Amino acid sequence: MTVRVEIPMALPSVANLREHWATKARRVKAQRHAVQLAMTWRRRVPLPVVVTLTRIGLRRLDSDNLQGAFKAVRDQVAAQLEVDDADPRVTWCYQQEKGRSGVRIELEERLVGVVDPGPEAVAE
Repeated sequence: MTVRVEIPMALPSVANLREHWATKARRVKAQRHAVQLAMTWRRRVPLPVVVTLTRIGLRRLDSDNLQGAFKAVRDQVAAQLEVDDADPRVTWCYQQEKGRSGVRIELEERLVGVVDPGPEAVAE
């Protein structure tokens, strides 16, 4: 089972932002609230799960800035799953693409013990 949520919000690179602490707190609160609203009514995906966070924006970020930009989003997704974001049952993946500002969150059930036979396998 896969759940996909798209949220129209800007996700700036926070590594070089020189924000006042109150401005940062408002930004983080707004990001977390947007994720909470988008995910509240969605069906719950059973653990273990793969969470793919995709940033959609005009410019690409390097990998460490990409993960930093998703900090508040990741924390809220973990809260919605009722786990800590360091829980080993959750695998976090980060992607980005060009387009209008937004965030895509995909949660896909990770099947345990299922082995992909690969392209060489032939159905009988």
